[in-house]
Amino acid sequence: MLPRLRRLIFCADNRGAPEKYPIAMPKVTILIPFYNRAAYLHAAIESVLCQTFTDFELLLIDDGSTDDSADVVAGFHDPRIRLLRNETNLGIPATRNRGVAEARGEYLAFLDSDDIALPQRLARQVAFMDKHPEYAATGAWIEWIDTCGTRSGRIKRRSLSPDLIRAERLFRAGLENSTAIARTQILREYPYREDFAVGEDYDLWSRIAERHELAALPQVLVYRREHEQRVTHDERDNSKTWQLQIFAWQLEKLGVSFTQQDLERHHLLRRMQKLDFRPDAGYLDWAENWLLGLQSANQATGLYPEPAFSGILGVFWLKACWCAGKTHGRRPWGRFLTSSLRAAARL
Repeated sequence: MLPRLRRLIFCADNRGAPEKYPIAMPKVTILIPFYNRAAYLHAAIESVLCQTFTDFELLLIDDGSTDDSADVVAGFHDPRIRLLRNETNLGIPATRNRGVAEARGEYLAFLDSDDIALPQRLARQVAFMDKHPEYAATGAWIEWIDTCGTRSGRIKRRSLSPDLIRAERLFRAGLENSTAIARTQILREYPYREDFAVGEDYDLWSRIAERHELAALPQVLVYRREHEQRVTHDERDNSKTWQLQIFAWQLEKLGVSFTQQDLERHHLLRRMQKLDFRPDAGYLDWAENWLLGLQSANQATGLYPEPAFSGILGVFWLKACWCAGKTHGRRPWGRFLTSSLRAAARL
């Protein structure tokens, strides 16, 4: 079928009879779930309606809002907008699952209700997906903005290649969910786990990346808004709890034995610089043995692609020694130079 040709379907009413007017099947469904986001929802919707790629439907799902969010949606009069409502607040995983089930597009693009999609986002991602049918999804980079929409210049970059994204699964999510566009059918095969309070994105893309190719475009296509309501302290704590559970699931598949302390220390590997953590000799002993154990287990199971996985392990060893060197001088660097993980870091 020609790329620009729209298929027509007839929607059935509650009695199963077709309606009088056909509805065009869009190429893309953009899904925005929202809950009490009246302050930012208008900007998110407007950013979608200003896309240079226009063959889409915008599916908004009100997850039981108690503010004026639904009125914000009602202020738009664009036939591509569909608004659904949950009778009660179901949470993000269940609401996104509903959106995936309701989507009419071949592709489904996610956008958070307080973020902004740049005008070329859909055009660039759809072109990539059309050109590369072997990919299940692609993401992009994000730049933070403040409550007023002012750009910070702080950009979150993601790995670009499928091997790196798959290899990083043991440490972080492969894609930024608010930048992701995926084949709708594949998302239906991998529903969000609805028992996740937070961290559902990491779990989703980890499971998909295990069997499918993912990529990211090396450009900022979404602005992420920082504000006080975005993530609470309780949600941050819960996020860590669920991340540790995702680590545990993967370590079990890898055949690695672990304790709760191992999970906590593994969680810290990627956050040392952000937390200004200065590893002591005991942590370095653990880190070297742990990373070498992961490398050995992967050589036996082939769970993660090589040499990408070993390269990531080597980089974490480098970071651990670098952070330790801030306090302990040259001694950590001596450990780095004599470890076989140095070669894995490809330095």
